[in-house]
Amino acid sequence: MRHHQGMNIITTREFWQRQRAVRHTCCLGAGDKRKIFDGPSGFSRCAGRGKYLKMAFDEIKSTAALIYDEFIQKADSRTENWLLMSSPIPQTIIIAAYIYFVTSLGPRIMENRKGLDLKGVLIVYNFSVVALSLYMCYEFVMSGWGTGYTFQCDPLDYSDSPQAMRMAATCWLYYFSKFIEMLDTIFFVLRKKNSQVTFLHVYHHSIMPFTWWFGVRFSPGGMGTFHALLNCVVHVIMYTYYGLTAMGPKYQKYLWWKKHLTSVQLIQFVMVTSHISQYFFLKDCSYQFPIFIYIIFSYGLIFLLLFLNFWYHAYTKGKRLPKVLQAQTWAHHTNGVMNGNANHDKDE
Repeated sequence: MRHHQGMNIITTREFWQRQRAVRHTCCLGAGDKRKIFDGPSGFSRCAGRGKYLKMAFDEIKSTAALIYDEFIQKADSRTENWLLMSSPIPQTIIIAAYIYFVTSLGPRIMENRKGLDLKGVLIVYNFSVVALSLYMCYEFVMSGWGTGYTFQCDPLDYSDSPQAMRMAATCWLYYFSKFIEMLDTIFFVLRKKNSQVTFLHVYHHSIMPFTWWFGVRFSPGGMGTFHALLNCVVHVIMYTYYGLTAMGPKYQKYLWWKKHLTSVQLIQFVMVTSHISQYFFLKDCSYQFPIFIYIIFSYGLIFLLLFLNFWYHAYTKGKRLPKVLQAQTWAHHTNGVMNGNANHDKDE
């Protein structure tokens, strides 16, 4: 029997061979061992299944878009058009590229190369972070924490008043500074200090900008920003130490206060956790996004416990750090809760 396809005439055998080839392409993916049904009905089932999968995928996309649209309607319109604020996708790409570079691409590039001498760069970088942190401290104080906030239940001011806009802008600057601080890890990789690139270090430098996007987009102000103010204060102290350390051995005499850095970090965690936990005991607190309270509390509490464990082993028991913690540069990554740079000897 012969079948007409356009102007070409083919045999029945050739016709079914062609249909079988089409069905094979349609129905099978890599490694798919399902039986192929010959005949027009098999082809129809294949086409129907492909159509169903496309419809299901379109439905998922449509549902996700609706959820996102409903979610973003609650966002702060004041920050909508600011850099990186239109969508979480650009920052997600940056963070993914950062993780890929510091965990895979960077170490492979440097594998057969000598670590770079970045002494001058590190000095400029560390003191630049000190200057930026000082400026953000001043802005946080002048936009709320020193001009009206009660240090208890401080709701967000969504108005366009100069002070409210100043707080929102400071929150965005703090968010952007988290991308600048990714250079910490990049410098480790370029200097072949791979032992410093711990999981908690990379996790911290990734999660901070990601979560702060939502903070700036939805709640740029109020009681949820206290930990940022404290973090800036700690950055002034820590990066001053790093900058002096990078300047060389002749400046070691000015680092007598090194032993107090651990106490500074511990005090930071205690203050953050204590402040944010007030929310659970205050009646009728009108802070608009309680979800951020839970995130900050959980984040601070976890690292407070980790740091207390470090403190216990290093000081209370009067022993050196356990070898497993030394290998992980424990002092480096325990401070990761706020800046990811607690290794006091990182540039020595």
